[in-house]
Amino acid sequence: MMVILCVRNILIGILSLFFLFWGITLLLSAYSLKNPLEFIMLFFSSNFIILVSGIGVLFAAFRLWRTCKEKTDRHESIE
Repeated sequence: MMVILCVRNILIGILSLFFLFWGITLLLSAYSLKNPLEFIMLFFSSNFIILVSGIGVLFAAFRLWRTCKEKTDRHESIE
């Protein structure tokens, strides 16, 4: 059960990192647009993608940190 949770959190982290980099790429490409309406739409949508994927990265990082901490606490209590 613990392995499934670790794999799930790692996959969430990897997918979130992919979308984070994709959102940053979209944000940078928004500045090359000539139409102001397209710029605003792409700017805010890329910021939303960055925000959501940042939350996914933090979620995965804190879950993995908690899992590692519980694993070391469990090994210390056995000894």
